[in-house]
Amino acid sequence: MKILLCPLNWGLGHATRCVPLIQNLLAEGHEVVLVADGYPLKFLKNQFPMLRTMEFPSYPVDYAAGKSQVGAMLRNLPGIVAGIIREHCWLGDLLRKEHFDRVISDNRFGMWNKRVNSVYITHQLMVKMPRGLRFLEAFVHFLHLKIISNYDECWIPDRKENGLSGDLSHQYPLPPNARFIGTLSRFQGLDGVVPADDYEIVAVLSGIESQRKILEEILISKYKGKHQKVLIVCGHPDDETRRLKIKNLTLVSHLADRELASHLFGARKIIARSGYSTIMDLESLGCLHKAELIPTPGQTEQEYLAEIHKGYKEMVTGLSRIPTSPPQQNLLTSAKVRFTPRL
Repeated sequence: MKILLCPLNWGLGHATRCVPLIQNLLAEGHEVVLVADGYPLKFLKNQFPMLRTMEFPSYPVDYAAGKSQVGAMLRNLPGIVAGIIREHCWLGDLLRKEHFDRVISDNRFGMWNKRVNSVYITHQLMVKMPRGLRFLEAFVHFLHLKIISNYDECWIPDRKENGLSGDLSHQYPLPPNARFIGTLSRFQGLDGVVPADDYEIVAVLSGIESQRKILEEILISKYKGKHQKVLIVCGHPDDETRRLKIKNLTLVSHLADRELASHLFGARKIIARSGYSTIMDLESLGCLHKAELIPTPGQTEQEYLAEIHKGYKEMVTGLSRIPTSPPQQNLLTSAKVRFTPRL
């Protein structure tokens, strides 16, 4: 099969969790073409330099610097709707020029077409609404189901039992075209990783600006000059890794999967956003028990995930110690998803 795979560019998570899917597709002999933009596109090019790529922008979105994102999302809404229409039209034009057997969209609402088998990936069938707007959750869920109904299949990257996403994919009955495919992580299949003890604390940054940059500045301010050796992975994949040394801190633009896994294994504490892909990555490595999960302020999904996995404390004067739980058993197995064309 010839497959077009299109992750959303709202941080790196949608691209990183597509890595095991792409690996499985290639192992099964399929041709894969990648569509992305920004850092997700750079990341996937680094991971799969042999694959053909196309650049098409995701929906423009910016997070506010404060604790509430309601105003920011309302401002972003017209651009998001316009972006969905643009990508849907772009895909239709592409399919008139070039044949594909399947399109796989990771949370891109408009990447479907009735002339081709279309798959939608999401862990968030239920959209958590901010306090004060929770009365809209059922309506927003209904709208999301309408979007999902445009696709032939909806793949949920979680387990049906003992899942990681909680209410996000387990609260409501699944739509008829949805199924769980197991958790996904870019660290899936890594063997023989040796723990590196160079750093006591490893922080992995991700997400949308300006909140990614704000957390980076908080970490630098809190840990600069302290006795701990700290590694901050900034989440900026480029052709070359850029490094900056500030006293006891080391900032790197990005790290290859094996090197990052080595540092995560060896760290005494991990600091990261509570994005779902990050949680899947940490669980797959057996490192979730030593992670401080810091939700993006006002990002209700991350606030919920941080709360159900670890509990969290708001950052007011700095980062607080977040209670840890005993190590979880690593239940991740290689998700072997079988692909059959629609007849």
